[in-house]
Amino acid sequence: MASFDVVSRTEIPEVDNAIQGAMREISTRFDFKGSQCTIERVDEVLTLRADDELKLKQMQELLRGYLAKRKVDHNAFDFQEPEKASGNSIRQTVAIKQGIERDLAQKVVKAVKAAKLKKIQVAIQGDELRVTGKKRDDLQAAIALIKEMKLEQPLQYVNFRD
Repeated sequence: MASFDVVSRTEIPEVDNAIQGAMREISTRFDFKGSQCTIERVDEVLTLRADDELKLKQMQELLRGYLAKRKVDHNAFDFQEPEKASGNSIRQTVAIKQGIERDLAQKVVKAVKAAKLKKIQVAIQGDELRVTGKKRDDLQAAIALIKEMKLEQPLQYVNFRD
């Protein structure tokens, strides 16, 4: 039986590199001179602190640009609502999505079953999906079907075994 895994992983070292690049640009840009703007990462949560809404929006754009340069999909980030912080500043938390959530996994399983691909089984294993089938062509058809779904979370297809 051939199989592959569908996962959603964000490379944290690449996120760190993007944060460092954005912070370097913030420290040199004229419009950020004298401001207290920072981007910090603790585990899988980013915290953006800015002096005002305009600077926060600029920081978001900078971060998205640096993430794109590092080939990290910005859809892997869940930007929360900005909130007031101490000293008239604004704080925004950004969660990094790791793994496939249960409802998204069930949506993928239903779509694959509804397509009635020949002898393809999809199993939810924690925060991953295991897709098994008899032929490699059937598995490639399953990958194409999942890609066509245009999901809001970036997915990777790993561990392909014949």
